[in-house]
Amino acid sequence: MPVYSIQHSTVYRYSQAVAQSHQFLHLEPLATDTQECLSFNLEVSPLPLETFMRTDYFGNRVHYLTITEPHQELQITARSQLSVTPMNAPSAKTTVEEARRWLAEAAEPSAHAARQFLYPSPGAARLPLLEEWAQRLFPTERPVLEGIEALSAEINRNFVFDSSATHAGTSLGEFVQLQRGVCQDFAHLAVAVLRAAGLPGRYVSGYLLTNPPPGQARRLGADASHAWVSTLVPGHGWVDFDPTNDSLCRDEHITTAYGREFSDVSPVRGTVVGGGPQALFLGVTVRPAGEA
Repeated sequence: MPVYSIQHSTVYRYSQAVAQSHQFLHLEPLATDTQECLSFNLEVSPLPLETFMRTDYFGNRVHYLTITEPHQELQITARSQLSVTPMNAPSAKTTVEEARRWLAEAAEPSAHAARQFLYPSPGAARLPLLEEWAQRLFPTERPVLEGIEALSAEINRNFVFDSSATHAGTSLGEFVQLQRGVCQDFAHLAVAVLRAAGLPGRYVSGYLLTNPPPGQARRLGADASHAWVSTLVPGHGWVDFDPTNDSLCRDEHITTAYGREFSDVSPVRGTVVGGGPQALFLGVTVRPAGEA
């Protein structure tokens, strides 16, 4: 069972003093059937006047900070350690039609929970192209798992990962026109196609263990937050897949939070009084625990 250490550092530098700051953090890894958070520590400078944690509507752990000390730099560092159990390779033969029927008729709590992810949201809007993808990739008699694999491959084949092409406010329509973007865009696209096919699409935020080239040391702070997608397959449960890397998720994807889209689970989001123009610096390190 792999054990990972994660350090996520966020630094805001402001051109003018900030009089007050309120921050909302989705940085603490979730406890799930396949991962256990062994420790979590949050360091903030300047020290907050008030901090509290609550569990949000989706079951994510959200930390709230209120900082009233005037400052021109805000540092937030989250350190986690967790164990991950490899996800079992899904094998259910449930067809698209059977999944739709189960979602419409089942009385189980899991069905009720999944139905909220059937509808469009601002970041995963309905688009004519995606309606065509949904019909082509998810015909009624096709097993859902085959459709997922086809969707992941289709996105990976037609879109290019480009960290400079889009930003957090880029719409799904703009990404589809550009045909290049980041993992957030890939995930929103997959979520939108699943929903257009009448299947639940859940946006997942977290981290991915990346391995350095052979013979080279791991570059600390060189990783980033990651995003992928989850859908419920009756007869198996939620299946996570990563359209950016065209793969099913096993034990190198670490879940922090899930929701309808990125805006529900942004790692760090807040409001400030004052500050003027700002610069943002991010650094993420994911590595096996005990690695020197």
